[in-house]
Amino acid sequence: MKLLADIHERNAFLASNSPAVFYEGRTQTFAEYWSRINRIADGIYMTGARHQDRVALLSMNRLEYIEVYGACERAGFIMTTVNFRLSASEIEYVLRDSAPHTLIFEDQYTDIVDSLRPGLNIHNYVCLGNTPDWAQPYEALADSGSLDGPPIRTRADDVAVLMYTSGTTGRPKGVMRTQRGEARQAETMSNVFSKRGDSRQLIMMPLFHVGARCLYYSTFWLAGAVHVQRKFDPKLVLETIQNYRVTHLHLVPTMVADILNVPEINSYDLSSVELLLYAAAPMPVSLLKRGIATFGNVMGNGYGSTESNFTFLAPHQHHPDGTPEQIARLGSVGQSFPDVEMRILDDEGTDCPIGTPGEVVCRSDSLMAGYWNNGPATVEAMRDGWYHTGDMGYLDHQGYLFLVDRKKDMIITGGENVYCREVETAIERHPDVHEVAVIGVPDEKWGESVRAVVVLRPGASLTEAELIAFSRQQIAHYKAPKSVIFVDELPRVQTGKISKVALREQFKHPVAGPNAH
Repeated sequence: MKLLADIHERNAFLASNSPAVFYEGRTQTFAEYWSRINRIADGIYMTGARHQDRVALLSMNRLEYIEVYGACERAGFIMTTVNFRLSASEIEYVLRDSAPHTLIFEDQYTDIVDSLRPGLNIHNYVCLGNTPDWAQPYEALADSGSLDGPPIRTRADDVAVLMYTSGTTGRPKGVMRTQRGEARQAETMSNVFSKRGDSRQLIMMPLFHVGARCLYYSTFWLAGAVHVQRKFDPKLVLETIQNYRVTHLHLVPTMVADILNVPEINSYDLSSVELLLYAAAPMPVSLLKRGIATFGNVMGNGYGSTESNFTFLAPHQHHPDGTPEQIARLGSVGQSFPDVEMRILDDEGTDCPIGTPGEVVCRSDSLMAGYWNNGPATVEAMRDGWYHTGDMGYLDHQGYLFLVDRKKDMIITGGENVYCREVETAIERHPDVHEVAVIGVPDEKWGESVRAVVVLRPGASLTEAELIAFSRQQIAHYKAPKSVIFVDELPRVQTGKISKVALREQFKHPVAGPNAH
């Protein structure tokens, strides 16, 4: 089968002068992209990296991010993405667990990387920007490589990328996605999202996330171009759509709301948009109607994870003013992709009847290979070839999936996944905290907000602001609680476990007004 490296080489031949990547005034053609990734791959190889060695990248969105992805796909290195929003201790864990041969980092993270170096066993440091004397400049690395690339090539069963996703135990898990799976995913999403050679995909979601990666490589599948933006800027999104005739974009609902609130939005020509994917969080019907009124009937929803992608609710399935059944289906996440088998299982592993909730499980050619260095988690998630998501849902009579709960106790805030246990573990490190339970509460801006319900040790005195500040030193800011409630004791069920159901009912009042994320 064709792998992503084969597609890059094919595009360099058949669409050599067509644009591949646009970024801050720079345009890179497919021929230029192929040359660059060969030279970068060979440059990394010449420093001693070999087949399936890890190459980690700590960076915000930029053109070079897609180059490093491509270089790893060409040579058979394992690309390890590092979430730049993580705390220093979280970054250290990812780097120690993945043990990369090479770490490529933006110069804004030099101090963090330098502070971690004594505890890491990394052979080669490469810097994007102002380079310290202990690292190699990125362009020097690229210039050192051959246009022919390294004398190694990727294979179908190689691990292509290692993406760390937070786990319920409080430690991130490295999701292994294979070259075969990535190619299959690219082809499937290219077809499902109706991409062509003249498609233009706008990427402003972080490229360390699986969502942004899938959307750019599914565009490359048929030699479409991607526009990379460093971060989300509502007016810049509108200007890019108008000036470059963007056809596809991915926005979480909070971003959609920010764009729709731009005062002069009606002055922009948005007619080129064919798909606005709002996967990652639920879309309120009122906001959905505003989006359709502005962009046309181009809204699409989806459901997936770093481990696999599952479903799609296409634009033609969005009927906010339709029949009761059609309106109800706006609460679903759509139907399974053509290459995905999906089932709903009860606790005994038996298929649930239509309309009965159970655990969502799936299998496909694009499913992850497992968790890096974590056999127990792999065994728990992958059973008989089926991935057990931990999410609870049910299917209607036409296979539309409705999610009803999250077995994994996860909060989705602004499109980011936050696991309660991870936050609880961080807060428990405070010496004045006796006990804590974390829940998600409604938030008018972020969809859900992290709230901590805390029992202090006898005689201790601690304020909400102090505990939030402490949490932000332990974990990424978006994971830290936005509100803290102090109580004398936590409600429990008969077995003695904390009752999250009772907590959510008692402290479900939403966070009102804008707040930092």
